[in-house]
Amino acid sequence: MDPLDEEFFQMPTIDLAKALLGCLLVKETEEGMTSGYIVETEAYMGPHDRAAHSFNNRRTKRTEIMYGKAGLAYTYTMHTHCLINVVSAGVDEPHAVLIRALEPHAGVDLMLKRRPVDKMKNLTNGPGKLTKAMGITMEDYGHPLFERPLYITPGIVPEEIVEGKRIGIENTGEARDYPWRFWLKDNPFVSR
Repeated sequence: MDPLDEEFFQMPTIDLAKALLGCLLVKETEEGMTSGYIVETEAYMGPHDRAAHSFNNRRTKRTEIMYGKAGLAYTYTMHTHCLINVVSAGVDEPHAVLIRALEPHAGVDLMLKRRPVDKMKNLTNGPGKLTKAMGITMEDYGHPLFERPLYITPGIVPEEIVEGKRIGIENTGEARDYPWRFWLKDNPFVSR
């Protein structure tokens, strides 16, 4: 399948967080290709969102890519895990959408080699789990997600999208209560 056009990413951040659900995230490596349907996302709304890395227009080496154009990969390390976000909004509007969980599609054997698990649902049901299984690393920082080898393609049309509070941002004041987490209803790969 071909990557989505760059224009796909040109929409408001909340809309993009929902539009990404059901899309296929693909990573091609020398070991092989892996892919998974995006089943959970979280929107981060930049300078006015206390949970965003770019809150108060914080501009650091780590967040610099968030100030770029929509559709770029914003990868960063949290604890020992690499996480992947899709840069959204316009240039100098540092918003992003965190990809929280995937339903494995292709290259499952390779995913299991990279991340052995007892239960299939634990393979990609979290933002650090899915990057390890897919082989997504800090080297993907700034990569356009509309170009190979790391890209997003059309996938399935979601039947029902649920929204609720974001996860793991307890120390962010009122921002912890914003209903900016979105997931596919009843999908077993949603993180929690």
